[in-house]
Amino acid sequence: MSGGNGGTELGRFLRARRALVSPEQAGLPPGAGIRRTPGLRREELATLAGVSVDYYTRLERGRETNPSTAVIDAISRALRLCGETHERLHDLAELASGRSAEPRPAADGTVRESVHQMLERLRPMPAYVVDAYNYCLAANASGRGLLPGLWDWPAEQRNITRYFFLHPVGRALFVPWKETVAKSAAHLRAVGGADPDAPRLARLVGELLLKSPEFAEIWNRYEVRERGGGKKTFQHPKVGAMTLTFEVMTLARSGGQRLIVYQAPADSPDEGAMLRLDPAAHPAPR
Repeated sequence: MSGGNGGTELGRFLRARRALVSPEQAGLPPGAGIRRTPGLRREELATLAGVSVDYYTRLERGRETNPSTAVIDAISRALRLCGETHERLHDLAELASGRSAEPRPAADGTVRESVHQMLERLRPMPAYVVDAYNYCLAANASGRGLLPGLWDWPAEQRNITRYFFLHPVGRALFVPWKETVAKSAAHLRAVGGADPDAPRLARLVGELLLKSPEFAEIWNRYEVRERGGGKKTFQHPKVGAMTLTFEVMTLARSGGQRLIVYQAPADSPDEGAMLRLDPAAHPAPR
């Protein structure tokens, strides 16, 4: 995950986010002539953040590794960061300085029996369990029906983000597709903060960068987002169009495993479509 143009993860993040802010967005005049740098120049960002150009350049190139909280906040404001992206900048600054917390505990992929039982009791609502890096570890029948084709892959390739970008069904499952799957890539950016060079994550990201230009374009925007529930619209090959809400629940003492459960309003067409995902479920209400 550290690949790219060299330097530190903090420096790569700063370069990527700087390229996304135009002078107009930052309140600067566009200036005359052709700009060779997309977004803000280093000297422009340094001025906006109230630091010297030399200091900011060293920070971006990985030669300055101990910025203060006040400096990071000033740079964050200049880059127009907020929410999780702002927090990500602080996480990377701590990682660069060696002050970050211990990396996320490793998990062996084992799902507790009590969680398997819960998955079955959640039927006919689609539900599945993923690890910190979106590898799918278990699912009920509706959950398997929700993501057709994922379960044909070997367990070591059964990754939700990989499915979205590399499986032909996953590439057509959501409406709109790009906006939906971008959130999955942003989640990987978020969870990789504590250990950006984790081998399993590095292999996954390396494969996706190689095989999916869409993933590479999204990944290089350095968007950060922890998944915590929301809504997705599906164009499902078996049951047709449906919009489902979902919740994401972290499982205690699991090394980062999360339970994801989908649902729809009672007696709605969306619920009728959802129920048809599970061949053993009761027929949808008429």
